[in-house]
Amino acid sequence: MVCNRCIMVVKQELEKQKLLPALVSMGEVELSKSATVKQLKTLDERLKELGFELLDDQKQKHIEKIKSLLIKQIQSGELEEHFSITTYLIKALNKDYSYISRLFSEVEGITIEQFFILQKIEKVKELIIYNEMNLSEISYKLGYSSVAHLSAQFKKVTGLTPSHFKKMGGIHRHSLDNVHHK
Repeated sequence: MVCNRCIMVVKQELEKQKLLPALVSMGEVELSKSATVKQLKTLDERLKELGFELLDDQKQKHIEKIKSLLIKQIQSGELEEHFSITTYLIKALNKDYSYISRLFSEVEGITIEQFFILQKIEKVKELIIYNEMNLSEISYKLGYSSVAHLSAQFKKVTGLTPSHFKKMGGIHRHSLDNVHHK
């Protein structure tokens, strides 16, 4: 679920199925009482028609862990130039990377690498807005090989150069945990 409208649609569908939602938030539903297998099957079919799917808790926990690890790494501001997402996640999760990657792509609709780039660009936006570092310092902190590489990636993702973004006052900024590409 990526927006308030999605939450509303899912909540309405739960109520239609006589499943009383105690909580409906981004990517998570908590029911007041347990659902039967038949109710879950019907709900799953209906949600698929609406463009959603039920995820088991274990898969969702893996996705959230991946996101959390990557965001924490970016927030540290200490990325090496040749930071390897693959090596980092294999060590952190002790899982096969092809499984992690496939699961993430299926659930999120983008690759882990694309998610990582989106997160880095949001961090770049934040640092530009704070105006405490120049682009050279930002590119070093976030593991870019050069300011030109950072600028090219920034423009590819946002459609703006970093300097144009700065002049606009950073109006295109999202919180890191709300960056989605669906």
